[in-house]
Amino acid sequence: MITTIIILCIAAFAAGFVDAIVGGGGLIQLPVAFIMLPQYPVHTVVGTMKIPAFTGTFFAAIQYIRRVRINWQLIAACAGTAFVSAWTGSYLLSQVSSSFMKPVILCILVVVAIYTFTKKDFGQHTEKEHSVKEWMLYGITIGLVIGFYDGFIGPGAGSFLVLLFISVLGFDFLKASAHAKLVNLSTNLGSILFFVIKGTILYKIAIPMAIANGLGGIAGARFAILKGNSFVRIFFLIVVTGTIIRFAYDIFFKS
Repeated sequence: MITTIIILCIAAFAAGFVDAIVGGGGLIQLPVAFIMLPQYPVHTVVGTMKIPAFTGTFFAAIQYIRRVRINWQLIAACAGTAFVSAWTGSYLLSQVSSSFMKPVILCILVVVAIYTFTKKDFGQHTEKEHSVKEWMLYGITIGLVIGFYDGFIGPGAGSFLVLLFISVLGFDFLKASAHAKLVNLSTNLGSILFFVIKGTILYKIAIPMAIANGLGGIAGARFAILKGNSFVRIFFLIVVTGTIIRFAYDIFFKS
């Protein structure tokens, strides 16, 4: 068990680092957890991984808040609806399979990767003017969609948040990442609440992983802030490509 926890903590640190920059840390943490914990049901592993995911996101969010201007009206609308939506998505996950959604997500990700690669000025801070009502409407819509996705499927949710904050609201990559962390906190918390009530979290695994993920989150956020938009854009492309490979494998090769 000690060896298993050490391997999972290494994966958690890497996941926290990646997730703090552009999201997608679940692509590292969750597959390793499935490999190392084959004796547990899927929903138990998923629920347990939400604890370290929350911790890493929390410490990354603190780093961003100190250095990036946050639109708190947008966050209030987005995070509030994301919490409820994530809880609903996690409940649905416990009832049905999420596999039927993966081909749709794969197609979306391919388009996102091509667009981001070819449009060099994508995410270069051309923030759009919106009324308070529009901020609230966009925030609620993003929270509902991504919150449900994170609770129901999970991997890449942070990257989708970054994408929406850039494409819909005109944020640059760094500001989009900062806002995505705060909303991701809410989606993780919604899922955690469901899995805690359900009693499926393995705390002896979740707690040491949470410490490792938190350290990774601090390191990743500081690195992103230090390197700036160009670095985050490249990292975003790498993570989206990794997500495409993961979903393609699940769809075409995994039995």
